[in-house]
Amino acid sequence: MKILVVEDEKKVAAFIKKGLEQEHYTVDVAANGEEGEQRAFSQPYDLLILDILMPKKDGLTMLQDIRAKNISAPVLMITAKGTVEDKVKGLDTGADDYLVKPFAFAELLARVRSLLRRRGSDAATHLTIGDLTLDLVTHKAKRGGRTIELTAKEYMLLEYFMRNKNNVLSRMTISEHIWHYNFDTGTNIIDVFVNHLRTKIDGKSEKRLIHTVRGVGYMLKET
Repeated sequence: MKILVVEDEKKVAAFIKKGLEQEHYTVDVAANGEEGEQRAFSQPYDLLILDILMPKKDGLTMLQDIRAKNISAPVLMITAKGTVEDKVKGLDTGADDYLVKPFAFAELLARVRSLLRRRGSDAATHLTIGDLTLDLVTHKAKRGGRTIELTAKEYMLLEYFMRNKNNVLSRMTISEHIWHYNFDTGTNIIDVFVNHLRTKIDGKSEKRLIHTVRGVGYMLKET
């Protein structure tokens, strides 16, 4: 699942991003409300984490703007202001939850999971192809009843494959989506990660799901 963090304090933003990525979420960061709006309007997110006090455009104004554009993704507000009036204002503006700084990452993560589960009651929380299932909330993969342990990057790669099943994905496309940089033809990092994932997913199964498209890239499909 993809999360947008809008936070002007670089250390706080880096702390949240690192922690969430270790939990297998894909995370984008914006440094102010204007940049956050641009990102929120340009691509879909499963969850937004917004600081209230930010330069250029504050979190509450950004929240009003995205709700006016019918962006319904759950929003977790974070701020140093923790009075009842502040919380009420944030919730009335359209926030789904409220977390006061300083906070423990474990609490942030629990609130993130809660909001995503709540959203999951109205949206698919599993991706399935054949006997392979990926739980988008718990980040667990199973095939034929077998639980598959995945690293953060392997999870992101598998989710990307499953969201684009039956489509050929080039190495450049995979690199830009998973590693957020242009593909370097001098490295085989994509092939290494795909081969590791293929070993875990296909293993000794009779039906292979991850296929190599020579000269192009890879595809996830049932044979």
